[in-house]
Amino acid sequence: MTVRTAVIGFGLAGRVFHAPFVDHDESYSLDFVVTGNEDRAREARESYPGVTVLPDTAALLARASDVDLVVVGTPPATHAEIAGEALDAGLHVVVDKPFATTSEQGRALIERARRAGRVLTVYQNRRWDGDFLTLRELVESGELGEVHSFESRFEWWRPGGGRGWKASASVAEGGGILFDLGTHLIDQAVQLFGGVEDLWADVTTRGSDNADDDSVVVLRHAGGTRSRLIMSGFAALPAPRFHVLGSRGAFTIWGLDPQEDALRGGARPGDAGLGVRGEEQWATVGTRVESRRVEPRRGDYGGFYARLAEAIAGTGEVPVDPNDAVEVLELVERAHRFAAR
Repeated sequence: MTVRTAVIGFGLAGRVFHAPFVDHDESYSLDFVVTGNEDRAREARESYPGVTVLPDTAALLARASDVDLVVVGTPPATHAEIAGEALDAGLHVVVDKPFATTSEQGRALIERARRAGRVLTVYQNRRWDGDFLTLRELVESGELGEVHSFESRFEWWRPGGGRGWKASASVAEGGGILFDLGTHLIDQAVQLFGGVEDLWADVTTRGSDNADDDSVVVLRHAGGTRSRLIMSGFAALPAPRFHVLGSRGAFTIWGLDPQEDALRGGARPGDAGLGVRGEEQWATVGTRVESRRVEPRRGDYGGFYARLAEAIAGTGEVPVDPNDAVEVLELVERAHRFAAR
């Protein structure tokens, strides 16, 4: 069965992270794009001939019988309402991160999906970054030994602030770098090292935006690992993407997974070299006495949609358990409360 799909929102999320992978995967058909922006509507029609562009979610839900899956790629403040309406209409739903603006909203969506008997998942695509896949293998194999410290960064140089809704959204609307990049960093940390017993946070606004743009969160995991998560729009020079210290060795890698930049530049899923790092950005594993260069695994955001197709067909688990996304939101909320003390 081909999964008839609608992508709601055709900004960065819909245009770069969702529509290309839905269109590429033979398990899906990209039937609808929902956007009220005329320039984006024109781009959607040019990029995907035959797609039907609708102006709003109401117009899509009026045609719910023509859709199996809805992908919500709109600003965070709209996620819960749109996802809830789609679930109530009997549709499977992917919600871009952050899942919702509160953990309470996330739990309510999970209950609505249970009642509807529909698949609900969250697009935590950074689980399919090549550097993270490589690090996960090293941690699980025990090559690094007991991991004492996990340092993870997403940093940009944008002292002028964000654009569009990212510049204007408040924390209550899911705005700020902690909701944006922090949900990726926290999700990866919890996936690697499990539940969190304690948390410390410094949540700072340096620019003119309405929400934080230079923040640090430290997690103390039940297993003893400390995760130091740094997210900033003020990094004029880079630091390591991952710097992981274990009892037997360390793992260090610089630079972001190349998939996003390539997709923004016009690359398409299936292109040769998509998700492959150049040798100058390979990882270093070992100690001061002895170390080796490691080629990271190829990143593969398409893996999310491959697993989702299996979940919809009833032959596999969802690619991201929405309960994981609720746990991440709870930690984001704790960080904001800690910083406000």
